[in-house]
Amino acid sequence: MLILECPYCGVTGEETEFHGGGEAHLTRHGPGSSDDDFENYLFLRENPRGVHFERWRHVNGCGKWFHAARDTATLEVFGTYSAQTTEPPQDIKDAITAKRPGWSWREFK
Repeated sequence: MLILECPYCGVTGEETEFHGGGEAHLTRHGPGSSDDDFENYLFLRENPRGVHFERWRHVNGCGKWFHAARDTATLEVFGTYSAQTTEPPQDIKDAITAKRPGWSWREFK
């Protein structure tokens, strides 16, 4: 079971207190975008074995959305941070790199 900490209210809880919202750091395409861009936004998602960035909502608490960095194979959570950021904070990237040498932040489109 995942143990997450809400970066807004500071509550640490099991994943059942939160609700997953899919992959984080996506460029959202809507009206006026090309068919290819909209299709990619709707249907194409990363599904890595290893480090993954996800959106979560603290449904049984403050109700706010946040991002979490975790390993999909080990369920290790490297950290959580505000959903208003465009990329993970440096301390979370450093924690990932310390445990997963060779890992690098991918550029999101």
